[in-house]
Amino acid sequence: MAGTSQYFEPDPAVASRRRTVELVLPDVTLQLQTDRGVFAAAAVDPGTKLLLLESPPPPDAAVDVLDLGCGYGPIALTIARRAPSATVWAVDVNRRALALCEANAKANGLTNVRVVEPDAVPGDATFAGIWSNPPIRIGKAALHDLLLKWLGRLAPDGRACLVVQKHLGSDSLAKWLDEQGWPTARRAARAGYRVLEVRRA
Repeated sequence: MAGTSQYFEPDPAVASRRRTVELVLPDVTLQLQTDRGVFAAAAVDPGTKLLLLESPPPPDAAVDVLDLGCGYGPIALTIARRAPSATVWAVDVNRRALALCEANAKANGLTNVRVVEPDAVPGDATFAGIWSNPPIRIGKAALHDLLLKWLGRLAPDGRACLVVQKHLGSDSLAKWLDEQGWPTARRAARAGYRVLEVRRA
């Protein structure tokens, strides 16, 4: 985040200044264009990287999966590379981030990524998996509404994997999800981050 611009604004006010960052995982390496006014513009966020290292593999089948709050695309593109038969919906409200995600998918030769604003996702779409480094800083009430909306679109046997910093409320979020009828388990913990796995009751 730069200046007064928030990464969850539809149209960041901060001036554009693009740069390239690299995401290196054991099975995937991606060159990604970033910009000011989007989440983790300087480098791939360590929570995002932990999520990609510790979450279960996506189903490589003709199913829909979701990256909620895709930013410039490190999660969506990694999932798309790992599951070429799946359709990865990359969703964000930040239009600058969406443009970057679309450009990054094209630059990395990934044709199974659909980059859209939230309202453009078909109303009847359900997801075999959801991955997210959710926008904690939008506030607790807005975050809870966001998560309940999209978790409700999980397929019956689907699961969501979220990464949240401990000091930003990962443990209380896990407890709240359990209380809302979404069984939540800690899948990994490292460097102050928690990877949470959420399933249907």
